[in-house]
Amino acid sequence: MAIKINLDVEMAKQKKGLTELANEVDITLANLSILKNNKAKAIRLSTLNAICKALHCQPGDILEYVDEEEDHEQASEK
Repeated sequence: MAIKINLDVEMAKQKKGLTELANEVDITLANLSILKNNKAKAIRLSTLNAICKALHCQPGDILEYVDEEEDHEQASEK
């Protein structure tokens, strides 16, 4: 997928743990873990809004567009 979720990076910057953020956002640990590990296929805007509010950040701090061809080329160079 061309959209990468950098939630783990933003959580580390804010020094927030998974359990703490899950409680603040009112989302299950399992679903937050899926987002944190970049395994999600979709995210509700209401969830993104709650995460941004809890982490005091912008959606662009969490979501990043990565060109799939560029990403594939970098992976094959490794």
